[in-house]
Amino acid sequence: MEQSLKNIEGLSREKSVSYADLCMFPYVHLPLGFKTPKFEKYDGHGDAIAYLKRYCNQLRGAGGKEELLIAYFRESLVGIAFEWYMDQDISHWHIWDDLARDFVRQFQYNIDIAHDRNSLSNLKKKSSKSFREYAVKWHEQAASVKTPMDEMEMVSVFLQAQEVGYFQNIMFAMGKPFAEAIKIGEMVDNSVKIGRILSQSSIRATSQRWRWHLQV
Repeated sequence: MEQSLKNIEGLSREKSVSYADLCMFPYVHLPLGFKTPKFEKYDGHGDAIAYLKRYCNQLRGAGGKEELLIAYFRESLVGIAFEWYMDQDISHWHIWDDLARDFVRQFQYNIDIAHDRNSLSNLKKKSSKSFREYAVKWHEQAASVKTPMDEMEMVSVFLQAQEVGYFQNIMFAMGKPFAEAIKIGEMVDNSVKIGRILSQSSIRATSQRWRWHLQV
């Protein structure tokens, strides 16, 4: 016990371990009956403003008290967003708007680099991903395009993103729901894997092998 106290005393000479110093907002009082919500976490990716809207809606029970919005914000962050928060000088945040502006400014790049129709048409499937994994991820990216696409346009742009071998075999998914395009793409992907359909990469590899043999 004495040793533990000595260890704490040693630490306290370097940094204070008192509640008032460890707690970032020691004077914030919770409303009677307030229950901390289970926050949807923000990891530094995605639309920061859209996240702030979700966060404020989750804290409706706080009665709009800005000190509670500020105090609980840390609990809703993970990853690089949490690291960013912990590096901030919170004495500069006098009102909620101060924190919110700094937060949006920090993660605005997510909007600046968001996919558009052109970049989506170049978003190719990686060999390490199944077709379904690729299609679901592609759809998530497409949903973030600022001028929303209807489903028909989304399928059209998705088909443009496929390599020639895939495109030729799933082009009749045009005009069908996106879920149907995924099912058709999976069938084509399976046919490629068992050799019924040659992918462009397989054709290129075969061509390169023939050229090598001819040179030898």
